[in-house]
Amino acid sequence: MMSTRRKGMAPAKAKPAFIPVIESPTTAAAATVGEWEVRPGGMLVQKRDPDFAAAAAAPVPTIRVRVKFGAVYHEIYLSSQATFGELKKLLSARTGLHPQDQKLIYKNKERDSNAYLDVSGVKDGSKMVVVEDAAAQAKRFLEMRRQARIEKASKSISRISLEVDKLAPQVSALETVISKGGKVPEKDVLSLIELLMTQLVKLDGVVADGDLKLQRRMQERRVQKYVETLDVLKMENAMPRAANEQMPARQPQKQQPKKQAPPSVVVTTKWETFDSLFSPTAVASTATSTSGSSTASSAPTPKFDWELF
Repeated sequence: MMSTRRKGMAPAKAKPAFIPVIESPTTAAAATVGEWEVRPGGMLVQKRDPDFAAAAAAPVPTIRVRVKFGAVYHEIYLSSQATFGELKKLLSARTGLHPQDQKLIYKNKERDSNAYLDVSGVKDGSKMVVVEDAAAQAKRFLEMRRQARIEKASKSISRISLEVDKLAPQVSALETVISKGGKVPEKDVLSLIELLMTQLVKLDGVVADGDLKLQRRMQERRVQKYVETLDVLKMENAMPRAANEQMPARQPQKQQPKKQAPPSVVVTTKWETFDSLFSPTAVASTATSTSGSSTASSAPTPKFDWELF
């Protein structure tokens, strides 16, 4: 069967098929470059408009809380997303209690300072009670005393360290002089030792724990080392130096002429012999020797008559 065509009408054209438009990756990336951002971790996320986010975020409501302290009610206005710790700080100006000494009770239950009001069910017009926590107050006082003791010990060690730093150059100066063979007054060494021992006694009186105890021990060793050095210098300073170091070089003296010694005196001793007195021969010999000696000597020799019995 043949198709018939109307006279004077053009043949109908076929509709073109739908061809999707494929964008190149470069064009797609250029179109979306302003909508994405890279986070520091390397993640690619959609870029957020801060103005839009701030406008879209709902404002945090402010609530009124009535807190009873003793027989007085205090009305506190704060954010519903605040914590009980922030509420304690606001109550501190009204009640005079330290935030750590307060105990907040809501619905017959003590609330932690880190808990949030909205999570705990606190709403506008809610009531709660604040009481003084004696145990927490005592604990805080003990902590304050401990911190004050630590601070005092730290200042004492620092002050002693500065004093030792001032004395260290004097020790070095004395060591330099004595090592070169010089002499220093002994009182200078003794006074310096006394000053260092005073600082050592102060260090012994410092009560410290932990790191401060280690610092105190280091300073004690430092002072003891200086004292030992001064003790050695004291001994070296007291020792006499060698003859070539102690006595300065003398100039050669001119030789003086020797004085002649006086003439020596010769002493001659003459001995006289005595015979037995009881012998007649001895009497005669004695008389003969006596007469001979009297002749030789200018001085007269006395004669004695001996009688025999």
